Amino acid sequence: MTMQTEKPFPRAFNAPAENVTTLNTTMIKRVVKGSRNSPRKRIIFPLHKTADSPLHRMLNGLQPYSYIQPHRHLYPPKAESVIVLQGSILSFVFDQMGDIIEVQTLTAGGINFGVDSEPGVFHTFLALQKDTVLFEVKPGPYEQNSDKDFAPWAPREGSEETAEYMDYLYDMGKRNR
Repeated sequence: MTMQTEKPFPRAFNAPAENVTTLNTTMIKRVVKGSRNSPRKRIIFPLHKTADSPLHRMLNGLQPYSYIQPHRHLYPPKAESVIVLQGSILSFVFDQMGDIIEVQTLTAGGINFGVDSEPGVFHTFLALQKDTVLFEVKPGPYEQNSDKDFAPWAPREGSEETAEYMDYLYDMGKRNR
């Protein structure tokens, strides 16, 4: 008897094959469905064709309580821009010790709808609304071991402390709205 192993849920869709990709509501619906079905409550839809691409563009679909460990892009230094296409997020900036120095609510179609971060800034975001979709841009290439410098003071994704830390961040977001 052969034992079947379950395939892990992908962290990202495959990039479109076309040289010009139209961003449309069908794509948004696909990203939303992927984030709803993902155990991580989020999924990336890359628009760049390979990890070696010099500029990474992607849609990031996420649901509330999807945890993105605070991180920075330091080695190599990379700036990052995030624009909310659908839904709403809390965007956090931290100092080197993990204290929150800025929290903003960013909402699609709102006064504040995006954020641009310089390299080396610790940051994260949390979805405030279900079916939130972001457009993200940052320099490539992507190398998993060096893309993110995770904050040592924040719990790792999947750890026992994650839920409590997210509750703290959501609470801090409520206080600053």
